[in-house]
Amino acid sequence: MITFSDTSKRHRNGFEALKGVSLSIEKGEIVAVTGHSGAGKSTLLRLAAGIELASQGSVMVNNQNVKQLKEPGLAVLRRNLGLVFQDHKLLFDRNVFENVALPLSIAAFSHKETGRRVRAALDKVGLLSREKAELITLSGGEQQRLCIARAIVNRPAILIADEPTGNLDQAYAETIIDLFKSFNQVGVTVLLATHDETGLARLKCRRISLVHGKLAE
Repeated sequence: MITFSDTSKRHRNGFEALKGVSLSIEKGEIVAVTGHSGAGKSTLLRLAAGIELASQGSVMVNNQNVKQLKEPGLAVLRRNLGLVFQDHKLLFDRNVFENVALPLSIAAFSHKETGRRVRAALDKVGLLSREKAELITLSGGEQQRLCIARAIVNRPAILIADEPTGNLDQAYAETIIDLFKSFNQVGVTVLLATHDETGLARLKCRRISLVHGKLAE
């Protein structure tokens, strides 16, 4: 489902964030990427999402070579992914419902189908009762769950999350980890980066470690 083949990423300043990474993530698998700060975890996820492109090697997602896609193709690829990154990119001038509905509006879903899907996603993350709430009234954990609702509202086959439990207390973190487990149990492929050792133990998934941009032995 996601395959990195001798993949490297060098930034404009010359820093090589990833160095010759080769790995495969199978359909329906849940994989956690770990490593020290600056190890290349976020870069790996951004390459999988087509947000950044590899400098060398290839990244295949759903049998498509991400580097060979033009912008319209990249947009279609991203529409079929659920993305949860540390910079939430939530819209504080819109309420909870409107934030989750945004991907469906872009994809031109009907008003009725949008309402049904948004409320189903909010119910899944425990925010259905807050659908009209302004974002300024949400706690950090609720904002994180809102990001996850927005990521899954399109019912993606692949969910990519960067430090989804970062800066959350233990109770909220466990709720987030259990959400990812539940998505995986219905067939969603999950790729996440995390420092959360407690969450990793709870996930019981395959673990990949990066050290200075390379896969650890």
